[in-house]
Amino acid sequence: MTSELIPQLLIYMIVLLFAISAHEAAHAWMSNRFGDDTARLLGRITLNPTAHIDPIGTLLIPIVSFVLTSIGGAVGNIPLIGWGKPTPVNPLRWRNKDLANVMVSAAGILANLFIAICAFVILKVMFMTGIDESIPLTLQKPVGLLLTYFLFMNVSLAIFNLLPFPPLDGGKILETFLPASARPLLEMMEQFGFVILMMLIYIGVFDAIMRPVSALIYYLLFLGV
Repeated sequence: MTSELIPQLLIYMIVLLFAISAHEAAHAWMSNRFGDDTARLLGRITLNPTAHIDPIGTLLIPIVSFVLTSIGGAVGNIPLIGWGKPTPVNPLRWRNKDLANVMVSAAGILANLFIAICAFVILKVMFMTGIDESIPLTLQKPVGLLLTYFLFMNVSLAIFNLLPFPPLDGGKILETFLPASARPLLEMMEQFGFVILMMLIYIGVFDAIMRPVSALIYYLLFLGV
């Protein structure tokens, strides 16, 4: 790894830890709002990343993915993605279980979208007003990189979790609207959900979804600048 990649990796991991912590904390907070305090009692309603870190999904895979993507070559299309320690919930304690399932599942996605919107607004204001040019040259690149990572990483996490495959949030939301007869299929998919997701990522399905989304974001970001 070159010396130039080290600060980029550091910024990337800071943003990733915050994005995953916000995602999991939102699940915990929403579950508590619907009457299940399981996650709250375990200290999961917090942005402290130590409460949400999964050694493999939060550290190992993102770091390896970042390095391989940065190097490029045959493995250069590995997406920068990660996940945190699942937030424990007890659906039996929820009030209005169908609504709770949708809202608790969607809470993490909404948290990531909120962060992405904030980053987008800040970047847009900076470009429109020229504030970015008043930032010292030594800080312009890291500040721009930080905000860019906040924007695109949170959009990526939100879209990734919207995919309708268990155990992702999209799969849990889908479960609410499917008839009971379809639940055995979902349970079977959940057993192989990780493998299915890795295959979809490897063959470029997620990249194909993100490409037009990223293009739209860039278009809106520089529109009128």
